[in-house]
Amino acid sequence: MSRINRDFFFQQVRGVLFEGRLRQGQVEGLSTILDYWGAKLATRDDRWLAYALATTHHETDRKMQPILEYGSNAYKRRMYDVAGSNPSRAARNGNTSEGDGVRYAGRGYVQLTWKNNYRRAGQAIGRDLVDAPDDAMLPEVAVEIMFRGMVAGWFTGRRLADYFTPTTGDWRNARRIINGLDKADLINGHAQKYYSALSYTT
Repeated sequence: MSRINRDFFFQQVRGVLFEGRLRQGQVEGLSTILDYWGAKLATRDDRWLAYALATTHHETDRKMQPILEYGSNAYKRRMYDVAGSNPSRAARNGNTSEGDGVRYAGRGYVQLTWKNNYRRAGQAIGRDLVDAPDDAMLPEVAVEIMFRGMVAGWFTGRRLADYFTPTTGDWRNARRIINGLDKADLINGHAQKYYSALSYTT
């Protein structure tokens, strides 16, 4: 089994994805993702890792740290609350009480959203994310949610294995794992750059 050459990886991504400079928080976030992969998923397809890195790159606005969804509380109430603009959607996703729209807005590396998803993810990783949704901001929690969710299809029912197999690689449609085809071409480009940076192994 090959190991990722981290010196090469960081040199490459610094140049092609971060305009020549990585902040300490970005290095730490990238390392958290590489560490989890090495400990839990190293025998799997490296394209999965590349796509997870690209997803994080986009969903965290290049911070590579878990973030709270951008936008005011008023925006989150409108988007996700039972008292917002789409109450039936909110209720269908578990946001049944006023205030749930803010409480269960997007967090983490993949912007985990909706009370039902916090419950599902928390049960899977053995953590009460319904009562403590801010725990999804902890890097060690966020990285597990991201990888387990993308592997098992928690978010949309689509999985990494649906798009990356020994005979296929559908970088664009892999965006459906998280959010339809929103920014699919942009993330495709990021993912292939990450994959190139992972390709030099030891």
